[in-house]
Amino acid sequence: MKKIHLLLLKSFIRPFIVTLLIVMFVLLMLFLFKYIDDLIGKGFQWYIILELMMYNSATNVAMALPLSVLLSSIMTYGSLGENYELVAIKSAGISLRRAMYPMMVVVLVLSGAAFIFSDYMLPVANLKYYSLLYDARKQKSADLLPENIFSNRFPGYTIRVKRKDDDGQTLHDIMIYSKGTLETNQDVLFAKSGLMYRSKDDLFLILKLKDGIRYMEGPGDEGNAMPRKRLTRFRFKETEQKFSLDGFKMTRTDENEFRSASMMMNLHQLQHYIDSANREVDSNVNGNYALVAANLKYTTMPQKSKIKQVVPADSIKLKSVSEKFNALNNSASEVRQVIDILKNRADRHKETSKSIRRYIMEYQKKFTLGAACIVLFLIGAPLGAIIRKGGLGLPVVVSVIFFLIYYIIGTIGEKSAKEGDLSPLVGAWVAIAVLFPIGLFLSYKAATDSALFDAEMYKRFFKRFSLRKTKPI
Repeated sequence: MKKIHLLLLKSFIRPFIVTLLIVMFVLLMLFLFKYIDDLIGKGFQWYIILELMMYNSATNVAMALPLSVLLSSIMTYGSLGENYELVAIKSAGISLRRAMYPMMVVVLVLSGAAFIFSDYMLPVANLKYYSLLYDARKQKSADLLPENIFSNRFPGYTIRVKRKDDDGQTLHDIMIYSKGTLETNQDVLFAKSGLMYRSKDDLFLILKLKDGIRYMEGPGDEGNAMPRKRLTRFRFKETEQKFSLDGFKMTRTDENEFRSASMMMNLHQLQHYIDSANREVDSNVNGNYALVAANLKYTTMPQKSKIKQVVPADSIKLKSVSEKFNALNNSASEVRQVIDILKNRADRHKETSKSIRRYIMEYQKKFTLGAACIVLFLIGAPLGAIIRKGGLGLPVVVSVIFFLIYYIIGTIGEKSAKEGDLSPLVGAWVAIAVLFPIGLFLSYKAATDSALFDAEMYKRFFKRFSLRKTKPI
């Protein structure tokens, strides 16, 4: 029995590791394709890109792990069935359920590890990943002086380069506008050619300009009754211009600004936020009547009011038209005031409730990751035993179909829960609830040697049905 268990474990662990690495690689490529324009050409150090890829891989575990469990379980039992090893195990008196025990133990361990990862490591990875990605996306491009574009990347200057050589450093037809204290272009420089390079300390961009002219506009003589502007013109054979590169260095945002997001919290922090938000909602609801009570008239007092004598509204007689007009204006003003108060508090209550639902969803997702691994294993193992196909052919197609069903149902449930159409608990677990009976059904069919995916059985059935219809009466 121990040898059979070791055989099953070896048959499962190898394809599981391979499929996990493949899925992680595919998801990493999707990340690079999505953000390639925000990362390339900004002069990042190689370790910045590597760090982003590492954190992104950690955030992809929530999607890669269930798919890897499903695919590897189908491949394992499909390969055992294709090589008639399952037949040999059953002929030895070992049922399929007993043959699944060691695999089930491994999947339970993986589910526990997935829960620990999602509670302790995933919030940290999300915090590092999204904060670094935010800083990387807002980083300015390393192409400091693009061709035929008036660039404002250097504060106080507008620079246009008509053409650059293939080396990227030799410039032609350069125009530089310098802004003065009044934010106007008071200094214009033209140069036929130039050379662009960085200083040794990488603090400045240096333009070595040749064959140019510079126009400067300044104030005239102060003693003149009608002061005029003074235009100064300089011709030069060679000059240098320095521009600070402080704005092109990547600056890191304080990570504490991202800690309030639900993905950056563990179970304890999420529970603390949910409790605090619920208390805030309850206090706001209880305070609604106190806010509008000052605008309530004695004619609208509840029946349990202590006031014994109530004067009917019709008994209040207004003598002149102006008094009636003033009374109506005052009433309309109070109505608008009450509506504004209630509208603001209703909007605040709506946003707070939506935030609570989002945090409850994130709280439940800590548990659904491990549960998804178990449910998808219950689907993948009997499917492999039924279809009896190993490798990366049919098992990949079947696993992708079931994973898409799981992902689509989960996404619909999550969005519906965040919008308030479903309870957050239902939205988080609806995909598990739908697939779990399917897993039990497939396990029963595999244990009873059902030919559920045997094409010949369906051909014989439809052939028999067609013969009955064509049989003469």
